[in-house]
Parts: sequence; C-alpha cells; structure tokens
Amino acid sequence: MMTGDDADRATVGVHAHLAQGRIDPRRREHCPGAMIDAMVAMTSERFEELVASALDSLPESLGRAMENVSVGVDPFAPAGRLFGLYEGVPLTHRGIGYSAVMPDRITIFMRSICASCRSEEEVTVAVRKTVIHEIAHHFGINDTRLTELGWA
Repeated sequence: MMTGDDADRATVGVHAHLAQGRIDPRRREHCPGAMIDAMVAMTSERFEELVASALDSLPESLGRAMENVSVGVDPFAPAGRLFGLYEGVPLTHRGIGYSAVMPDRITIFMRSICASCRSEEEVTVAVRKTVIHEIAHHFGINDTRLTELGWA
C-alpha cells in the first residue's frame, strides 16, 4: 500500500516497493508450493529473455506510450523481498519543467524472483507480473490501485 510518504518519494524520483505485495518469507502465495530454500537455477541471459518476452507481450499502444524509461535486470543483487524497482518521475507527475532528465529506470531483480519460485514456469509468471507492475508505476498507477486490479 502506498503511503503519503511513498507518494512524495515517487514524485521526487524514487519509489521502492514490493512488486508482489508484502511477502512473508514463510509463505509463497505468489509461487504456490515453493520451498523457502528452493531457488530456480537460471542464466542471466535466460532471465533477460523472460523480461524481454514480458515487454513484448504488452499491447503495442502501451509500449508506444512509454516515455524516457529503460528496463534492466539486476542479476547480482542478493535475494530479498524486492522483485522490481521503479525509479523516476511517473508520466502523470511530469509537467512543463520536465526536460533534459535521465531516463526513468525499471530494474527487475533476478535473484529475488528465482529464490521465490521453484520452476521456470513460476519464474515466467512472476517476471511478467513484476514487469507489468513496474510499468504501471511509470504510468502513475499506485500500489493501492494495482492491488485493486490484482497486480500487486
């Protein structure tokens, strides 16, 4: 859930959140049946293919509407609760003064996702959901609305 402080951070350029909602490390609802110590072994190249596939699955009109944003994978960050991170100024917060700025960044955390799933199929689902979740933040959709829509 996005608090007022979260909204302020998003406005100034940083919005961190749990792409799958608040995750209790003893429960893996987002990857049913996953073991706590289980981790899917996957090359960073294969994981990047899954991210690219998730991006390619978006409607073309949505892709065209994305503006000044890059999407990347962090294969090295230690596994944790953070699946994805959006850093930037959402399209809905950009005004006349928005110019000559670095691109927004969406980072997908490979180890966190692979550690939470026990099959490549589960990783594929988690990657797609995370990519969509982070792109939604680029469009100004907050965690509360994503929860209502079933994407948090």
